[in-house]
Amino acid sequence: MPQGFFSSATNRVMGTLVLVALFIALCAYASFTFNQSNHVTEANPATIAVAGIGEVTAKPDIAQFSFSVHAEGAEAKAAQDQSATAINAITKYLKEQGIDEKDIKTENYNLNPKYKYIQKPCVFGAVCPPGEQTPDGFEVTQTISVKVRKIDTAGTVLSQVGTLGATDISGLNFIVDDSEKVRTDARNLAITDAKAKAEKLAASLGVHLVRIMSFNENGGGYPMYTASPMADMRAGAKEMTVPSIPTGENKTTSNVTITYEIR
Repeated sequence: MPQGFFSSATNRVMGTLVLVALFIALCAYASFTFNQSNHVTEANPATIAVAGIGEVTAKPDIAQFSFSVHAEGAEAKAAQDQSATAINAITKYLKEQGIDEKDIKTENYNLNPKYKYIQKPCVFGAVCPPGEQTPDGFEVTQTISVKVRKIDTAGTVLSQVGTLGATDISGLNFIVDDSEKVRTDARNLAITDAKAKAEKLAASLGVHLVRIMSFNENGGGYPMYTASPMADMRAGAKEMTVPSIPTGENKTTSNVTITYEIR
């Protein structure tokens, strides 16, 4: 501006306003730049991720198995009555052994017609005509699962069920009743393991843990001890020796990953 520009009061006011406006613009730009810098930092903080593992071993306290009854009859009612007779006898025995009704559960019930295949005779060496299926009565299959809470009686129960009309027994598993508590205990151990690793890593890096950014649990195995399945029980069931069934121990594993913000 010319040197004489500020000689009049009007020009001095105008000059002052221009300087004030320029100052405000510079302050606004500085504030915007600072906020942008903070925004980037908060949106993309420095992080570390650590993995932890926890294992809990527990002795099973429930034996679980299933059995099926298969019955056949010329009429549907005959097949159903035969099946019901065996199921009722087995259920009565189970209740006499102290097994609660809530631990005896029907898994499936199927009633289906049966067919037999009849081959038509060949005539004078010609090509034999195709055979055909003809109705041959009905069959019923009912499968029931059982939980035995007196785990030391499982072998006796299995043996007796086979003598009372069960045609198949399978899937003997030993499980922990309060499985959720076992999983929780394993998870807590895994979290403790991850925290300890995070603190050690932060100290080595010369940084501080600020907060947890994310948590993920990859469920490890929750295995069950499985005894050898027992197949067809119809033949020689009464001569079967009561089996000795070791329960072993179940190991539950939890794997977690925790991501921390660091500064």
